Amino acid sequence: MDSKTIIHPYTYCNSLTEYSRRKTIEVNIGGVPLGGDNPIRIQSMTTVDTMDTIGSVEESIRMIEAGCEYIRITAPSIKEAENLGEIRKELRARGYETPLVADIHFTPNAAEMAARLVEKVRINPGNYADKKRFEIIEYDDYTYEAELERIREKFTPLVDICKEYGTAMRIGTNHGSLSDRILSRYGDTPIGMVESALEFLRICEDLNYHNIVLSMKASNTQVMVQAYRLLVQKMAEEGLKPYPLHLGVTEAGEGEDGRIKSAVGIGTLLEDGLGDTVRVSLTEAPEAEAPVAAALINRYNDRAAKSKEIPTKLEVTPKDPFKYERRVTKEVENFGDHNVPRVIADLSHLSQIEMKDLKAVGHFYLPATDKWAMNDHGCDYIYTGNNKLDFMLPNGVKEVLDYSAWVNSADKSNDIPMLTAKELKEGVTLHPTLNFVKASIQDMDSSMNELLQSKNNIVLVIATDNAHAMPELRALLLELYKQEIKTPVVAWRTYSSDLDNDQLQLYSATDVGGLLIDGLGDGIMLTPALDQETNRERTIELLKTYNSTAFNILQAARTRMTKAEYISCPSCGRTLFDLQETTAMIRKRTDHLKGVKIGIMGCIVNGPGEMADADYGYVGSGKGKITLYRGQEVVKRSVPSEKAVDELIEIIREDGNWLEPESIEA
Repeated sequence: MDSKTIIHPYTYCNSLTEYSRRKTIEVNIGGVPLGGDNPIRIQSMTTVDTMDTIGSVEESIRMIEAGCEYIRITAPSIKEAENLGEIRKELRARGYETPLVADIHFTPNAAEMAARLVEKVRINPGNYADKKRFEIIEYDDYTYEAELERIREKFTPLVDICKEYGTAMRIGTNHGSLSDRILSRYGDTPIGMVESALEFLRICEDLNYHNIVLSMKASNTQVMVQAYRLLVQKMAEEGLKPYPLHLGVTEAGEGEDGRIKSAVGIGTLLEDGLGDTVRVSLTEAPEAEAPVAAALINRYNDRAAKSKEIPTKLEVTPKDPFKYERRVTKEVENFGDHNVPRVIADLSHLSQIEMKDLKAVGHFYLPATDKWAMNDHGCDYIYTGNNKLDFMLPNGVKEVLDYSAWVNSADKSNDIPMLTAKELKEGVTLHPTLNFVKASIQDMDSSMNELLQSKNNIVLVIATDNAHAMPELRALLLELYKQEIKTPVVAWRTYSSDLDNDQLQLYSATDVGGLLIDGLGDGIMLTPALDQETNRERTIELLKTYNSTAFNILQAARTRMTKAEYISCPSCGRTLFDLQETTAMIRKRTDHLKGVKIGIMGCIVNGPGEMADADYGYVGSGKGKITLYRGQEVVKRSVPSEKAVDELIEIIREDGNWLEPESIEA
């Protein structure tokens, strides 16, 4: 190990190799306690106008019956805060005791009112005591301390009320709404997010108020995971109480994209034993969120009992867990080094593979022109096992065969072998430039390490059957990191074909996405476990689902962008237009724009700050009025909603980022 290698001690999780949930203090929220030995709780947020009492109550009931244990409702002004009491009264009259949470931005007086009426208030430290003007402000230590005293004066009345009424509080930092003060002091960074919350938490501790939950939400999954880990680390370093965590990825979007993005962020932290309540933010009806959160959480109910012991024990990590840093590897063909992670599609379950079958993995044969076309999810390699193809693949796509079949191939230079670790150790003849070697952590011994160190034509394909899958794969990768073995690595996960699509997306996004957002991994391979009775039509359907899931995981982890990304908020009572309908309309017009990020926000609260990563923004600014952004810069104000999508496309066109959509006839 050279002098540049850094070993990082960690206290943000109990173990990198054994499932162990972080023990926190218990926070009482209206008789439904959070943290401590309690189960991980599920929550969501209403979308109906808070002044619509009956509408809010009926939506809350649908959410409760879907599995929500806390109901969050926006209170943008004091009148909505007052009406929370009426909503609560009506819910109790109907027999529902679920605690209510007031969501507060900008308005301390609304928070102080709500704290007297409901069981919990959420405040955003980025805008509770500060106004955001996107200004850079120079502070010395004296002037910054004066700012902290100003915050204390503004925040203390709320803390006193919460203590008097037994009200819980969430100090919820959002990446996109950090104050100008924090941005000027710390920059747009995870440590800035953490300090934003800690400034308020330290005041609470000074005032002997501890009924607190914390969150570090971001739309960027890398930033979100880093910030939560760093928060826990910093609380431990300062000797603060271990407060419970509310997990969430903001503006995750809808459908498959929203589920995968949520799982990459939330699932990674759950694997580390972090998290005491979960909110999955989907641009869908709020009752759709709870089942997704439950599917994520329930995976850990018996994780410790089902897990196998991971042989590699890591007391420290050679990889900094608080920032993105891609593992340095050598380049083997188009794997590793500067290359984007690759996707290998597994077609080995098809005994007879036809040209039309490749449509499921993004490649289309066009008979009229005798040519191949490819969509955004065209896989890079096709694994066929022992079933050699009898036709030529599209240019640039190569076939991967089990070693026994490759040996007998007439085209050994274009076909690529998949070896076992045993075959590699036996010294079999290799392809001159690229060989895939499937291995588990049990195969990694000194002889294997020496082979990987000495050869420049190997890509390691790592797999596991451990229920604690992501940490086992991570342990293997961190061992390579520590040994300075620079072999590229593909993560291969196999899942039961009985999983529904939500489960597949959530599980695989956790297992593989959790590696990718830490910079670990150079490729992905997802396989359905099929039995002999699975018919051909069902197999093709599964191949298509698994292939698109692989690409969507890479997108959600920010490691390979193959399509447009939509940073859309999940709607709430502040929203000024139909978010689901509008998101669908914008997606229909723009989803062919690779790598372009579009923020779709229902109001200014979730406006330029929350869409910090977006290239373009579509933000509600009044009834029927839209403000359009380029990054965080306003381009057009008060655009009529019926013209706003066309105006958005025109801005994209002016920037040279517009392409006309193409159709593939297949």
